[in-house]
Amino acid sequence: MGSQSGLLAGKVAIITGASTGTGAVMARQFVAEGARVLLSARREEQVKAAALAAGEGAIGMRCDVTNEDDVRAMVARAVDEFGQVDILLNNAVIPGKDLYVWEQTLENWHAVMDVVLTAAMLCTREVIKQSMLERKTGSIINFSSTAGWMGMARKTHYVTAKAGMRAFTKTVALEGGPYGIRCNCLVPGGIETDLWINWGKRMAAEQGISFEAWKKKSLEGVPLQMISQPEDIGNLALFLASDKSRTITGQSINCDAGGYMVG
Repeated sequence: MGSQSGLLAGKVAIITGASTGTGAVMARQFVAEGARVLLSARREEQVKAAALAAGEGAIGMRCDVTNEDDVRAMVARAVDEFGQVDILLNNAVIPGKDLYVWEQTLENWHAVMDVVLTAAMLCTREVIKQSMLERKTGSIINFSSTAGWMGMARKTHYVTAKAGMRAFTKTVALEGGPYGIRCNCLVPGGIETDLWINWGKRMAAEQGISFEAWKKKSLEGVPLQMISQPEDIGNLALFLASDKSRTITGQSINCDAGGYMVG
């Protein structure tokens, strides 16, 4: 099990979309800081492997976060296994197909809305109902994107869903506050995962340039001239999940090397 004196010692977390990428990395970080963690994703074999890699105190289970029964069962499993849920990371996401708005399909639109926004509502509802409300404590972390601040061509579905996460965060913070439940929104820019690299390669090919040239171009105007690693996102999530951020709620906090500055 993770450190008994870590930042999250004694805490229980659920991380959705945790089979690969940032979700799997955050699970390892949370376990290392003493948390017991339930990792969920639609790909059962991958999420169980990610839980094994995260270490003792982590379990993986298949869950379609757009399905009410699956979400109820996921939260119930965490309560049964660990006794409570202190932390929820609404990390599940799909990028959808790149389409101009005049090409947009309801299938593409609804698929992304369901996995990003509807799933966040269902998971939030269930952790509050099944554990946080009664215990009057909890930290919920939603994941947006700087695309939700700036917009992005051919991404109306994704941008709208990610912008909606910020409004959802504020409302949950208002409703949960009197019960000791905090809710914040972590807003990454690019994260150097396979998903981002594959998208970058597609963009580079469309522009007729190398991936390296595209990456350099994407960093123009970014003060730190860096792309975040999954661990960078995890470090901020650790802080927001912990009691060190006990008076921070309803906030959307960027983690993007200064690419988009709010205020």
